[in-house]
Amino acid sequence: MKAPLSWLKDYVDIDCTPEILEEKLFSCGFEVEDKIYTAGKIDKIVTCKILEIEKHPNADKLSVTKIDAGVYGQLQIITAAKNIFVGAVVPVALDGATLYNGDRIFNGELRGLPSYGMFCSGEELGITDDWYEGASVNGILILDEKFPLGVEVKDLLDLNDIIFDINITANRPDCQSILGIAREVAAVLNKPLKQPDFSFKCNDKYSTKDIVSINNNAFDLCSRYIGRVVKNIKIGQSPLWLKRRLFSMGIRSINNIVDITNFVLLEIGQPMHAFDLAKLSNNQINVRRANNNEKITTLDEKEFILSENNLVICDAEKPVALAGVMGGLDSGISDQTVDVVFESATFKRDNIRKTSRSLGQKSDSSSRFEKGVDFYSVEFGMKRALNLIDTLGCGEIACDQFDLYEGEIVNKVIETTFSKVNGVLGLDIDNQTIIDILKRLYFEVESNGDELKVTVPLFREDMEGYPDIAEEIIREYGYSHITPTLLKKSSITNGGLNDQQNRQESFKNLLISYGFNEIITYSFVPEKDVETFKLPTSTDSLIKILNPISEEMAVMRSSLIPSIVRAVSNNITRKNNEGRLFEIAKVYSAKELPLKELPVETAMLSIAMFGNEDFFSIKGVVEGILNNFCFGKDVKYIKTGEKLMHPTRSADIFVDGERVGYFGQLHPVIAEKFSIDKPLFVAELNYDVLSTQFSEKIMFKPISKFPSVERDLAVIIDDNISCAEVVDIINQAGGEFLESVKLFDVYKGEQIASDKKSLAFNLVFVSLDRTLNVEEIDNIVKNILAELRSKINAELR
Repeated sequence: MKAPLSWLKDYVDIDCTPEILEEKLFSCGFEVEDKIYTAGKIDKIVTCKILEIEKHPNADKLSVTKIDAGVYGQLQIITAAKNIFVGAVVPVALDGATLYNGDRIFNGELRGLPSYGMFCSGEELGITDDWYEGASVNGILILDEKFPLGVEVKDLLDLNDIIFDINITANRPDCQSILGIAREVAAVLNKPLKQPDFSFKCNDKYSTKDIVSINNNAFDLCSRYIGRVVKNIKIGQSPLWLKRRLFSMGIRSINNIVDITNFVLLEIGQPMHAFDLAKLSNNQINVRRANNNEKITTLDEKEFILSENNLVICDAEKPVALAGVMGGLDSGISDQTVDVVFESATFKRDNIRKTSRSLGQKSDSSSRFEKGVDFYSVEFGMKRALNLIDTLGCGEIACDQFDLYEGEIVNKVIETTFSKVNGVLGLDIDNQTIIDILKRLYFEVESNGDELKVTVPLFREDMEGYPDIAEEIIREYGYSHITPTLLKKSSITNGGLNDQQNRQESFKNLLISYGFNEIITYSFVPEKDVETFKLPTSTDSLIKILNPISEEMAVMRSSLIPSIVRAVSNNITRKNNEGRLFEIAKVYSAKELPLKELPVETAMLSIAMFGNEDFFSIKGVVEGILNNFCFGKDVKYIKTGEKLMHPTRSADIFVDGERVGYFGQLHPVIAEKFSIDKPLFVAELNYDVLSTQFSEKIMFKPISKFPSVERDLAVIIDDNISCAEVVDIINQAGGEFLESVKLFDVYKGEQIASDKKSLAFNLVFVSLDRTLNVEEIDNIVKNILAELRSKINAELR
């Protein structure tokens, strides 16, 4: 927020230096980030009168002039300017002078003749016509002939102002104005505040309510709307003082009506708009939500397609303004405008922010409304605008107005105690000091003993309870009064990770030992991922971002696989053709839509292996994870139904009967969409579920000192029976002496039926306390064959 010192002095008698004022503002919570000098670096540019002008003997485009520079005497200046004349008073930069942009001027020689300075234009003084008439001319600035000679131009043109660039925190939107800063300056200097003039005269011949009809159909988005008619407008240039106020804030003067709305925006903090009454269909103004696909063209000639989430100001037929953002092109002020309707309103801040971002349309008004505009500003912004209309004599003000709002406008009241306020601060400030400070900040105070009742002004919507009161007290009383002390009772605790975090670190370290690199990807993904990766989640159940950065970050992800596949694709595109990646992150699912509570967050593990890898490489990694963290658990691999996976090179993972994820080769059709031409092997495991299966204790089984016995067993089974089913039956029938079962051959051929296959297993038997005999082994094998025959109709080959 920029605040010129001269403008602040209109409301507060500032009798300290700018440096001291900067310190005091900082002490009460307002950091001055920069002090901008209106004159820039201007120095030694003085007034002079041109006495003679002659043609340069050695250059057709140059003139030799003789000037009177007052105390600096008569000097010769060589110039190429065409708009100078004898008797003109102009600015001249003398030897050693500094221009607005910092350039230095020194005596020199031009085409054989000496020149003792340089005439200056308005640009070299950093000003335009909005500061001094004629400053925008393409040539030398012609000054008032009554100006004394040899005097610094910056003093004569009032260029010695200082503009404070103040950082306003998000909780203080009331200070996004000159008046708001002036209130703080008055409080910190303990000076009275001079209010702007809000008085104006009305013309009883005109009634706003007889001329226009104004309706508010969206009080949820527009809590207050004031509209007033001004008749017989005289469009013209604003007076110099108004132009200078706008110029100092970086705003170009347009005409008196537009300048008034800009002035009120800066001074009161109230964005305003003026509608040309003749351009309003049926003399109506309606505040409503836009219709889907409704269009509007704004003042900057941009066309937007709107939705029901956008608030618009309409006449009887169409939108004439994008509420809180910008007026419409078809209803703006022009030189032919005769009657206007002034609008002053407050709109819901998040709606303006979403509208501005979704449409990519930013303005000074939207910036203010996004931070918040209070009820006070709406009312007094309108009054100030009408005062300026009256002061400048550029219109006749109707005797009444529309003021549309729901309920009552009441000041917030905070009831607390002096002891509570002091308790927050850890100080013992006397009651009268607290009362005085609050009154300086425009709070109304009632007290009775320790009881404190504070009525909050309308412009302080940030105030909620007694901690806020304590904050107001200390920033005016001074943080320097707080003495730092150590806590009387404290203990030192050792930092570190908890058990869950330690287990996850061990989990990651295991993957790193297998040659993996950890990646971190965004939680936001494209909505089209559901279709691209054939995910089981429907698009209707996705959690959509209300204001996405782009279409590629439109929804919260429901799977980690799309993110890790993109990471692989990016690596391959950059010629990194092999690697192993993993990520442990959260996916999101809604209990119901639209969201009424926070979504369910589930930690997942994703793995990707590309390059010289195969199905058994990723199977080995999965087995390694389970052997390390789920040792002794019942692990099964069953053909998966995930559509994003290769139909015959993928499997679901079950631990103790609970599905924890799946792994295998990504479907080639999906891989091709991401320019991945080699098999990509991926896995996705539910880390939250998997972690519940982690073995809490390290388990070991002693190695038997007795010899083991091996038997090979080949059986013929139906082709649709999986190896895992056979292994389960063998393990159950093998009893306590069966140590391991390993598949070593699969055969399909002429010697067995076409719908059959042969599986050959190596069985290892061992006992911890004795040597097993042949008879015991034979009985176990017979039992295994009987179970296989009974359950899956297997035959011994």
